[in-house]
Amino acid sequence: MSGNAPSSPAPEPSRHGGRVRRVRALIVKESRQIMRDPSSIALGIVMPVMLILLFGYALSLDVRNAPIALVIEQPSKMASEVAAGFRLSPYFDAQTVTSMAAAEKLMLAHEVDGIVHLRGDFARNVNDGDAIVQVLLHGTDANTARIIERYVLGAIGMASQRLRDEGIPVVGNGPVRLESRIWYNENGNSQYFLVPGLIVLIMTLTGAFLTALVMAREWERGTLEAIFVTPVRASEILLGKIVPYFGLGMVGFALCVVAAQVLFHVPLRGSFIVLTSVSMLYMLVSVGFGLFVSSVAKSQFVASQIALIASFLPAMLLSGFLFDIRSMPVALQIFTHILPARYFVTLLQTIFLAGDIWSVILPATAVLALMASLLFAATLRATRKKLA
Repeated sequence: MSGNAPSSPAPEPSRHGGRVRRVRALIVKESRQIMRDPSSIALGIVMPVMLILLFGYALSLDVRNAPIALVIEQPSKMASEVAAGFRLSPYFDAQTVTSMAAAEKLMLAHEVDGIVHLRGDFARNVNDGDAIVQVLLHGTDANTARIIERYVLGAIGMASQRLRDEGIPVVGNGPVRLESRIWYNENGNSQYFLVPGLIVLIMTLTGAFLTALVMAREWERGTLEAIFVTPVRASEILLGKIVPYFGLGMVGFALCVVAAQVLFHVPLRGSFIVLTSVSMLYMLVSVGFGLFVSSVAKSQFVASQIALIASFLPAMLLSGFLFDIRSMPVALQIFTHILPARYFVTLLQTIFLAGDIWSVILPATAVLALMASLLFAATLRATRKKLA
């Protein structure tokens, strides 16, 4: 027998250290799978770029170069002032006619979207302070008609102000004068609120839609069964899948912010740190929802359809991104309170255009944090049931 003392056994790795190594291995595995999957790169990076270019440039609620017929029955200085307001405006493509019959013919052929009619006695009525400008609009597109109506009223208001400056009395020049101003978006540029709302769609697409395919794909390929026989826990599986897709979603967020600043010149009046923090929170909500769907549905097709119907479409239609929630039926207004996208749209538009308004930011952030907690708890529970 040797006189040497028996060597002590190697210390077992700590439970915490083993968990860290398992999670790191799962993250590396999932990250490599993303890099090797062209569809993941396309949905996570290429699709956001395409969406922001398409929506940012093609989708606009502004109307420019709207064709209108300007009916001037009797030329005068007053009529020329009004006509100049339309001809010099970038919002109108005005063509002058001398009779209502000619203008109505253009309207019936849908060659113009509106008619501005200055009657033959317009100049005399201006001097009498009783002038009327008739505005007729094509109503097949009600939204465009309302926008053109506002533009027409603005152009006429500017012409009236020029006449007042020259000492000519016009309608409305009484003891009370209306002055209006648009806060936070002085030019009324629709891109200022469409582009921040677009961030919601892109992060929802990357977080919920792409992540919804993860667990379902593992079930279809049979790889989850191999993972289940290892010491890895359900929470570690979820964490290993959250981190890569969370990072991919934040890349899409960064692309959106750069495009908003560089391409569309949307002002960022709030803190970039606050913007990033609330975006990270919403990304957790999206990833959590996608993982929950992915844990419940074992088919990629079913998971993708659920994610599309339950996350992406509501984010587009019911979040306030395109349509004012207050104009929706009461039942839908109540339903929007359970949609995370509603709160994120409010946060983005507030931080970009108004600044760090904490009375808006804190309640919406608290709701998103609660939703993220509930979704991850539900996902963990669903995954544990499968492991059992």
